[in-house]
Amino acid sequence: MLNVFVNLEEDGSYSLTTGGYVLFIALTVAVVLLGATLLSRKHKMDVKQLAFSAIAIALAVVTSNIKLIHMPMGGAVTLFSMLFITLIGYWFGFGAGLTTAIAYGCMQLVCGPYIISFPQLLVDYILAFGALSLSGIFYGKKLVLVNEVKNKSYTMYGIVPGYLLAVLGRYFFSTLSGVIFFGMYAPENFPNPVIYSMVYNGAYMGLEALITVVVIMIPPVAKALEAVKRMATEK
Repeated sequence: MLNVFVNLEEDGSYSLTTGGYVLFIALTVAVVLLGATLLSRKHKMDVKQLAFSAIAIALAVVTSNIKLIHMPMGGAVTLFSMLFITLIGYWFGFGAGLTTAIAYGCMQLVCGPYIISFPQLLVDYILAFGALSLSGIFYGKKLVLVNEVKNKSYTMYGIVPGYLLAVLGRYFFSTLSGVIFFGMYAPENFPNPVIYSMVYNGAYMGLEALITVVVIMIPPVAKALEAVKRMATEK
């Protein structure tokens, strides 16, 4: 029965069959619909919110394939792909963010799967990408920074700490996966798989996070994001 969805490769990993692709695309749709149904009981999830969530997933998938730096054993510095998913949590709340993030994880599984076991699939694609929903903790919040020298205050919207928290969440699960499932591939100069996984995953995620935060704090970009947020959230 398993052969209907996956093929065993020579290196011991699994690839998806046509049936596997159909299954995970159907699963992505089911996650979005289920999330919309559950959220509608507490918060109305209208067509606009679903549309912005779908656009965010599409943009994240496209930009995840624009790799500025490609790591040798998986992972890359991409063109702000994580940002698009974290925006949904920040704009619409944790529940909407979780639905979108898990759906995005399913799409990543469809677009570029590397599977060695079901637990690894769960950690790398569902939990790691699902953690991008942690930006929803800062839903509706903003931080005010005070410049005591010039007696001025500046508003730093919650997308910055929300984005960083989301990246840390994904980093935690990716590091965990590296220790548990790929620790044997650590080079000799990294005898400790925990340190190797922390350094390896931190290298590309940290660089992408740094670039993203710098860009979104540029005033014109911040204003553009705020304008899109108003467009997305206004009733």
